Amino acid sequence: MQEIEAHKPQLLHLVFGGELTSLDDVQFRDAAALDIVGIFPDYASAQKAWRAKAQVSVDNAHMRYFIVHLHRFLDPAR
Repeated sequence: MQEIEAHKPQLLHLVFGGELTSLDDVQFRDAAALDIVGIFPDYASAQKAWRAKAQVSVDNAHMRYFIVHLHRFLDPAR
């Protein structure tokens, strides 16, 4: 089983968020205060973390969380 997982590509995802200056743009009010939720080994776990953080901040319309596909930056040819 471990041998099969070794050949499986690692698709890292970053989840982060912060308060936006406007609802019309993705400019953060304070980039130094971004909430780095973490790096996750697959999209499903990143999405689960994103949903949890988004739900906690639902009362603040300017607070937004994002999922970044890090694997696309690490291997842009794929």
